[in-house]
Amino acid sequence: MEIKTLNPREADVRAIIQDIDTLMNSLYPAESNQLLSIAELESDHVHFIGGMLNDQIACCGAIVHKNNDGIYGELKRIYVLPEFRGQGLSRKIMTALLDHASSLGLSMIRLETGIRQPEAIGLYEALGFTRRGPYGDYPDDPFSIFMELDTRR
Repeated sequence: MEIKTLNPREADVRAIIQDIDTLMNSLYPAESNQLLSIAELESDHVHFIGGMLNDQIACCGAIVHKNNDGIYGELKRIYVLPEFRGQGLSRKIMTALLDHASSLGLSMIRLETGIRQPEAIGLYEALGFTRRGPYGDYPDDPFSIFMELDTRR
């Protein structure tokens, strides 16, 4: 799998973003979805990457450099297209994002995920993420699970 920076304005990238939005909107009420917009994905503070197989985007993910209740990286838009699941691609995209965070000197990585995503939760826990309370601008939400990884440990 080749990892490359994604342009959120390209048609194939917009299609995977739409897939993510459709899935999240089917799992959770709108007020519980904290999805980055295309404009936000274009920000200088966002590193948005995709995993390519046979010149097709198979997975994606982003890390956002944050400084609102401490300096940290926040993982967003982690997703593998259904036809590519079960191949370890989510772990590969996560590893690439964590490596990028390390290159920026970000030792605290946070994420918000949903209670109806047990596979994602299992991956995050296997990578060393631990549960915590809400952070940043997130409200306490019964559909959300908040996690973090301190890479200094």
